[in-house]
Amino acid sequence: MSTVGSERTVEDTETVQQEILRFLESRTRVTWEPDTDLFKDGGQSSLFAMELVVHLEKSFDVSIRGTDLRLDNFRTVTVMTSLVTRLRQAAGNQDG
Repeated sequence: MSTVGSERTVEDTETVQQEILRFLESRTRVTWEPDTDLFKDGGQSSLFAMELVVHLEKSFDVSIRGTDLRLDNFRTVTVMTSLVTRLRQAAGNQDG
C-alpha cells in the first residue's frame, strides 16, 4: 500500500469513528469513548444495536449481513469503525 493510500485509510477511519460518535451522542445524550462497551451492564439495548446497523448501512453505504450481525461487532465505536472499514474495503475489492 502506498503512503498516500495509508494516509487516506487513516483519514477515512477517523472520519468513520467521528461520525459514529456523533450519532451515539445525538441519540443517547452521552459522550462516549471509542473503546467503551455500549451494552455492558445494560447500557444500551439490542433494539439500539439494530438502530446502529441501520445507521452504519445508510451512512457508510455498506451492507451488514450474516456473521457480521453479531452484537460483538457493535459493542464499541472502535469495533464498529473496524467493521465499516473492512466492509468498505471488501466492497472496493469486488468493484475493482
